[in-house]
Amino acid sequence: MSQAPDPNTLETDRLILRPQRVGDAAVFHQLWTERDARVPVHRQIGPDGRPTEADIVSHIRAQQGDSGLGLLTVERMGAAVIGYCGLVFNGNGEADEPELAFELLRSFHNHGYATEAAWAVISRAADFGYPRLWATVWDWNVSSRRVLEKLGFRDTGRVNADSRHGRSLLTVRDS
Repeated sequence: MSQAPDPNTLETDRLILRPQRVGDAAVFHQLWTERDARVPVHRQIGPDGRPTEADIVSHIRAQQGDSGLGLLTVERMGAAVIGYCGLVFNGNGEADEPELAFELLRSFHNHGYATEAAWAVISRAADFGYPRLWATVWDWNVSSRRVLEKLGFRDTGRVNADSRHGRSLLTVRDS
């Protein structure tokens, strides 16, 4: 007997986007170690070594059971975990409208995976009744800006943060 598909899992031609599992923590920790030095300190591994892989495991456990609208693990079809993509409710756009977030291991940049994963999330968001999505991106993050442009996001002209880390630009996509 075949198992019914998980309603919180998305599939594309090359990717599976699924709820996060404790076993994903090692890859998520690696994402933290690969981050550009220009990102704010709270998004980098601190001098105390945190977040540790155990911290990330605790976070994943706390999120388990969320709907398919949160951050999903991205894995290549029949292969390994390569990052995450999904929706967060940070309040950076309009109230009660989600923000698209994605991050992939550097070795998987420039292969179209972020765009492919994000299209699946955008489609899911529309199914859940969210025709408009927001995204923030650092002005210096040319790769992510290019992904957002391909997805139809446009710069709102609003800067969420202007600091020594650069300018965090707010973008929006209307379906």
